This record gives sequence, C-alpha cells and structure tokens, in this order.
Amino acid sequence: MAVRPILLRGGRVVDPSQRLDEVLDVLLVGGEVARIGRDLEAPEGAEVRRVDGLVVCPGLIDLHVHLREPGFEHKETIQTGARAAAAGGFTAVCAMPNTDPPIDDPAAVGFVLAEGMRAGAARVYPVGCVSVGQKGERLTEIGEMVDAGAVAISDDGQPVADSGLMRLALEYAQTFGIPVADHCEDKGLSRGGSMHEGVVSARLGLIGIPGAAEDTIVARDLMLAELTGGRIHIQHVSTRRSVELIREAKARGVRVTAEATPHHFTLTDEAVDGYRTEAKVNPPLRTADDRDAVREGIADGTLDCIATDHAPHHYDEKEQAFDDAPFGLIGLETALGLAITELVGKGVLTLMDLVDRMSCGPARAFNLPGGTLRPGSPADVTVFDPAEEWIVDPNTFLSKSRNTPFAGWKLTGRAVLTIVGGRVVWDRERR
Repeated sequence: MAVRPILLRGGRVVDPSQRLDEVLDVLLVGGEVARIGRDLEAPEGAEVRRVDGLVVCPGLIDLHVHLREPGFEHKETIQTGARAAAAGGFTAVCAMPNTDPPIDDPAAVGFVLAEGMRAGAARVYPVGCVSVGQKGERLTEIGEMVDAGAVAISDDGQPVADSGLMRLALEYAQTFGIPVADHCEDKGLSRGGSMHEGVVSARLGLIGIPGAAEDTIVARDLMLAELTGGRIHIQHVSTRRSVELIREAKARGVRVTAEATPHHFTLTDEAVDGYRTEAKVNPPLRTADDRDAVREGIADGTLDCIATDHAPHHYDEKEQAFDDAPFGLIGLETALGLAITELVGKGVLTLMDLVDRMSCGPARAFNLPGGTLRPGSPADVTVFDPAEEWIVDPNTFLSKSRNTPFAGWKLTGRAVLTIVGGRVVWDRERR
C-alpha cells in the first residue's frame, strides 16, 4: 500500500550522523527520507505537520527489550510491546530470546519477525540464542538464524558460563557479521542474591550480589573478543569497574560496544528500601558511585547506547516477597523522559549526544537500518518535545505490565510523533 508523503515543517532537526542541529523541514516520500532543507515544497497529497519547537531526529532504537512472546503473553506480547515502544518514541526494538520456547532456531526467529510486522508499530528485530535452549551447552545454528532475520545472538537472562562456548560464539558470529550481546553475570557470585551487596542489603537483611559478579565476566569476555577479533556488546552495564574495563578495551582496539539502562543511570540501591520489588532488577541497582560512573561512561562514549532492558511482569508476580519476586522493570515509555531529565537536564549530555546514544549508536552497534536522516535512508523518525513536563502514570501505558519504580515521577521530555517507514505509528495528539 502506498505511503502518503509527510512534510515535517519547522522542527529542530538533530542528527548526529550529519552533525545537524538546526531548524529545517524534513520531507518523507515512499518510505524514505527524501529531502532536508528550508522552506521545502510539499508534494501533492502530502500531509504537512507543523513541528515548531519540537526535536526531529532519527528514530530511536532500543537494543534490549523483552517482549515475552511466545510463552509469557500474560506479561507482554510482541504487539503490545511494539506499540509501547512507538509510544515511547522508539521506531525499532531488538527482542531478546529468553522466551518459552527460546528463540534458538530459524522458525522461532521467523515467528518474531512476522509478529513484529503484523503489529504495525515499531520495527521488531529478533535476537537469537547463543546456545540451544539457553542451556549453555551447544551452539545454535547461527547462520540459519541470521538468514531468517536475527540481528545478533544472546543468552540474555542467562550468562554464557562456558568460556570455550563464548569463544566459539564470538568466532562464528564474526563469520556472519553480527555481535554477541553479553549478559555478564558470574552465577557463582550472584547465586541467591536479590539486590546489590552493600550497606543497604545488610540493613534489609537481603543476600547481595557483588559488583564483581558482573566485572569478572566483563573482563573475561573482553579478553575473548580481543582473542577472536569478534564483536561483543556488553549489556546493561552497572558498575564502575565494568565501565573502566570497557574503556580500557576500546583503547586497545577491542571490538566492543556497550549499553546502559535508564534505571542504572538514575537510581541506586537505596530505591529498594521498603523492599520495593519494582526496583528489583538484574544486574541490581548499585551505589551512587557506580551510577555516576555509568553516567560518565555514557558522556564520554564508553557506553555507546542507552537501552531499556524492558522486562514486563504481571502484577501478582511482583507482589510476592522480595526474594521471590522476579527481576525486571519496564522502560519503553519512560526512557526518553528519564534520559532528558537525568542526562540532558543535568548537563551530562547535549541533545546531540542523547540522539547519538539512543539512535545512531544502537544502529551502528547492531548494523541496523536507521540511525540517520540522510536522504535515501528509511523514513524512521522520532519527534519529541524536549521541554514538556509530565507525570509518570503507569495506568496510561500501552505495555501490558505496570512494574516501574518511576510511578509519580515528574519528567521532562516526551515523544509526540513516531514515524516508521514513512507511516505514523504513534501520534500522541490523536491517540
């Protein structure tokens, strides 16, 4: 079906891929960016949208979401997750494979891809498992999954404990030009833990997870990436030492990218006080020093990407005792507001930097279409108001789940319009 041309007139175009930050018009035709300039003429039949005072940027991309389908549709589905992503300003998301059954073969990859297309909202890119059944024993058929549409491999939710298997994964993934997305956790150090190991865990009487549980696997896998020449992507970085290790590896030329989540650059383990299960995540919220180091890593580019680790859970599951409640919180509909409030508003990032970490950087890390508004690129565009103040109300979320520690927070910055392939998939004024 033909896509009606769209002319976005008078917005502040912020595109790090072209070093653009000025008031311009953006014309989208045939699912592509046609032109950027001043006083562009609207083609016949085009929809003209005034976006004065708003930021127009390459579509935001989230490399790390859990859409729960197949197997856990009571928490989220590909359709509800893709719609929540669009409402948050994301034009594309990468779906983690820890479903039931796991996404560990071409048929499962094809299912996620097909359901994502059927949702008609944000693009959904499947990530396949590193190991069959996520058991950490045998490598999946990586090439067949890539042919079916997988953009990366990961056993996220579980670490790859076997160093030999991780080495093989990096070698084989290199053959197919994709990264290994790495959940860094030494289970021998984290076993039984439910929050960060420190003063707060001691006060609450909870078993803690030391920062070393992450740091040791980050160090191991950076060395394996250096050994193999493979591409590694470190997920949800949460400790100062991990940031330092990644920075040092990049200086040596290791092919590593890394992500930070809004909750890790915003909250500390103090958020768990009162046994608040909505603040129970893995890796756990850590100290103020760790949080500050994550911010520093985002600011200097050590951490290339901001990703949500969107992890929906049903209300009843999170209402259990703290030790029994599952790890995870939702993030698709609060990520942009938190990033603007906590990073741009506090002088950690410029708007140009923010768009790089939420669009261009993710596109580079996983070799995805998008991340630019260059003419001829996909017409995936996010339009947001960087100054709008709003209160987080989980009851208005499009996600199926409500497990967020940010309910009631006052944030600045919100998506107004999300365009995928030249088609409006989210319009807050017409929702």
